[in-house]
Amino acid sequence: MMKNNKYFLNVLCLLSLSLTSLSCSSDDTIDSTSIQDAIAVAKSGTWYISNYIDSGENETNDYNGNDFTFSDSGTLTATNGSTTINGIWSVTDDSSSNDGDIDFNISFSSPPNFEELSDDWEIVAISNFKIDLIDINGGNGGTDLSTFQKR
Repeated sequence: MMKNNKYFLNVLCLLSLSLTSLSCSSDDTIDSTSIQDAIAVAKSGTWYISNYIDSGENETNDYNGNDFTFSDSGTLTATNGSTTINGIWSVTDDSSSNDGDIDFNISFSSPPNFEELSDDWEIVAISNFKIDLIDINGGNGGTDLSTFQKR
């Protein structure tokens, strides 16, 4: 029964992301995302995490107050007041997939809650103001969802 509830929650989260991306106007949504489009959007400003679901658990509060900046050099910086956490990022073609997915790669070596962001996320939807990402974990089959919102 518990397994079915987690599956149901994951499906609801995916549906929620899909409906959210459909509500964007045609001027805001990038219909055919290329690697260059995704990079340009990410570098276009300062972002915060408005939603982070880790295998059905809402962990958005772990990132409250952090501003994320994606630089030209591939450096990812999270700043919260006087604390700065450095990581790296990239956007790549997922050549292991037959459906032409583009991966949004994030890597932090510490602290533990930022290490959880480290993954090769699939871009679900992207606009000039929001980046919706998903990762389906191979080991436990859980689904992680992350949304970066423009400040």
